[in-house]
Amino acid sequence: MYRLKEYLICLFAVILILNIQNKSFSEESEIYDILNVIQKDLKTLEKAVYSGDSFSTSQSSDSNLSQDTLTRHLLKLSDIEQQFQELTNKFEEINFKIDKLSNRISKNQADSQLRFQDLEKTRLSGRLQSTDIISDQPEKQLPGTSEAQILGRISDEDLKNTQIVQSTQSVESTSTVVTEKYISEEKILPEGTPKEQYDFALSFVKVGDYETAEIALKEFVNTNAKDELAGSAQYWYAETFRIRQLYQDAATAYLDGYQKYPKSVKAPVNLLKLGVSLVQIGEKDQGCSMITGVSKQYPKASQSILQKAKYEEKKFDCPTKKS
Repeated sequence: MYRLKEYLICLFAVILILNIQNKSFSEESEIYDILNVIQKDLKTLEKAVYSGDSFSTSQSSDSNLSQDTLTRHLLKLSDIEQQFQELTNKFEEINFKIDKLSNRISKNQADSQLRFQDLEKTRLSGRLQSTDIISDQPEKQLPGTSEAQILGRISDEDLKNTQIVQSTQSVESTSTVVTEKYISEEKILPEGTPKEQYDFALSFVKVGDYETAEIALKEFVNTNAKDELAGSAQYWYAETFRIRQLYQDAATAYLDGYQKYPKSVKAPVNLLKLGVSLVQIGEKDQGCSMITGVSKQYPKASQSILQKAKYEEKKFDCPTKKS
């Protein structure tokens, strides 16, 4: 670098001498200007040479370090590509399963729809006849009571001793009539295990075909009354009425589920929905007793259900009873 600087200085000196010889002494100021320009150019050139030399030195000293860093980055990139490929494979597998399930549900719905075309007229006429039967059905009175009870009078003592529904004889008589009108002689569930039949019946709930779900779920409960899924099927059977705002039928179905399946996984929410349905048909006192009884009967129920029960208490302005 020093030799280059000496060479540049000599070169500019020669140029300077030649320029001076061609200029007169009267042009001294112009010569000074030329010297200033040459000096600036020289400084600029020195900086460029110094920068190039520094870059060359640092590049040679860091070559090994840069190579190691590059290797590490390449390894990380390879790992990321492998993980991305694995995630892609899993995503494609999930999509395949979803498509397969969707096709199965669509096929089941299409097959069942053909069966229900003739059944629909018969079922609707059966409902009208059953409505007349219910209206003519005399209500039984409990011993010691003076008025007819739609769903019975439930005391706190009954609630604590899990005997809520045993004192409601009028409900049992009414429930029998209401339930019988939804039992169809024609079977719609496919052959298979109880789990397969349960999934088939529940598929109609998922697609919003609640009338078909009502028939399929009731058939499942009648056919598999002792199966572990019977309690869940009874709950969803009641839900088909509640969703359609048929609260009287829903209350009867929920009550039936609470009587038969008090230890089902759906028992806590079943009791809660029973209380809500009772309030909807004007039986606020009974409904509130059911709602407030959820935390007493099922203290180990999920937090979402317990919080929902508290919400319904406030919503319906249920009285808080002191213990």
